[in-house]
Amino acid sequence: MALTFRTLFLMLLAILSLLLFEDWVSTPSCNNTDNIIDNNLKVMMVADLLLSDSGFVNRFFRDYYMSKFFRKSFEVLRPDLLLVLGDVSARGSELTRSKWVSVLRRFYRVLGPFVGLPFHAVLGDRDVGECGAVDVDRVSWIASKLPGLDSSGCAAFEIGNVSFVTLNAMALLCGGSGGLRFEVEKVIERESVEVHMGTERVVKRVNGFGEFADADVLSGSGPVVLLHLPLDQTRNEHFGSVGDFEKYWTSSMEGLNVVPESRGGLYKLLHTLPPNASEYILQALKPRIIFSAHRYTFSDHVHGDRTREISVPAMSWNARDDPGFVIASFQKAGRAVSISHCSLARESQIVLVYISVMFLFCLMCLKG
Repeated sequence: MALTFRTLFLMLLAILSLLLFEDWVSTPSCNNTDNIIDNNLKVMMVADLLLSDSGFVNRFFRDYYMSKFFRKSFEVLRPDLLLVLGDVSARGSELTRSKWVSVLRRFYRVLGPFVGLPFHAVLGDRDVGECGAVDVDRVSWIASKLPGLDSSGCAAFEIGNVSFVTLNAMALLCGGSGGLRFEVEKVIERESVEVHMGTERVVKRVNGFGEFADADVLSGSGPVVLLHLPLDQTRNEHFGSVGDFEKYWTSSMEGLNVVPESRGGLYKLLHTLPPNASEYILQALKPRIIFSAHRYTFSDHVHGDRTREISVPAMSWNARDDPGFVIASFQKAGRAVSISHCSLARESQIVLVYISVMFLFCLMCLKG
């Protein structure tokens, strides 16, 4: 009887220890937390959740822990806004609308306490499809299910005196797509009017994109730009003028023997927006800072015009063993932005702990 009581006690102790362990591993580890000031606008940036519509592990293990990650991050960091930078679904471009609804329900369940906060989402390539498969009606329908997006997957909003512009990067990458790129360009042109107000602008067309030339507007004076695909980071190595730029873009396309609409070429090699679209965004919007995703890893890059671009890491174990996210702190009275990279628990470590607990549990049962 004493042995049975001892075994029961050890089992309860193991369960309690496991609950404490879950709470501990759900707490994010963030650097530069001293720069996260409470009276600034704190924004939690996540990306590549890659929710899958099937599988026991995805539904009852990965979704469970992702929900705990969101809840614990909310409790610890108390952000004012949540931004999801694309690829909510692992293969949303292949899903029927009914299955998309199921994924969206899981998405809102995973968000937990963030559902009550302002949050916005960006469309990713897994959400709307690769080039050649991007459908205007699908983009419009998915965008209607996410807060703030227009029918082209773009948005412009302001929170705490900080202006944000969301762009559908896949439309800019894929070119045609039934007029989607034209709709995105209209958003860029509209927002650029605010940025370039009071200055004389010279607008040129380069490979289908407008190029703005005015020295009076400083880089960093525009809105915060949000998009899924990163901007091209090789432009400054290849050209210093519009003529050099055109030659570089033309030679790049000829060398790859692809057109911008082909994901099998430029997209697969670089996983970035093409140089012309990247230059167009930088010149038209003069971004305060750019946040992108898609690469699954964190990076902090400064473009040639000194525009800073942060690549937000994937938050899903479906993408990497060690997920993470970013906390951005925006000065309400200035232009400074502080960035904190937060890491989350490795899936392999948690699985190892579960296996160890199950092994000990079996031993106790055998001895009992």
